[in-house]
Amino acid sequence: MANYIAIVHKEANTDFGISFPDFPGCITAGHSVDEAKDAAQEALALHIQGMIEDGDQLPNPSKLEDIMADTDYADAVAYLVVAVPDAKPRTVRVNITVPEMTLKQIDVAAKKRGMSRSSFLVHLAQNAIHSNHSQSSA
Repeated sequence: MANYIAIVHKEANTDFGISFPDFPGCITAGHSVDEAKDAAQEALALHIQGMIEDGDQLPNPSKLEDIMADTDYADAVAYLVVAVPDAKPRTVRVNITVPEMTLKQIDVAAKKRGMSRSSFLVHLAQNAIHSNHSQSSA
């Protein structure tokens, strides 16, 4: 598990902003520090997932001392450490119960897409999770 530094920014009459020196363009905010902290974890996880899907290499985490010495972050009101799970998560074998006809339909659909049953089911589940998350965030 890697730990990356998040910079907390705050100006008068604004929310708490979060940026990541190791991930330019990955930003988020929250009304409170706690809300910003939670948003930072989610934003970084999604940013990293996108990088992995694009085949990008993840940067090595910067040292806190180096970030604190950088004049670009002189306005920081706090520094957070955001833990990121390993880029290649451990796969787990599961046993599920599915009606036989549904299983046959899953296998046909997976084959049409050139996927294994497991890959097909995981892909559908991830799409449903992301779709549901996007709808609840709107």
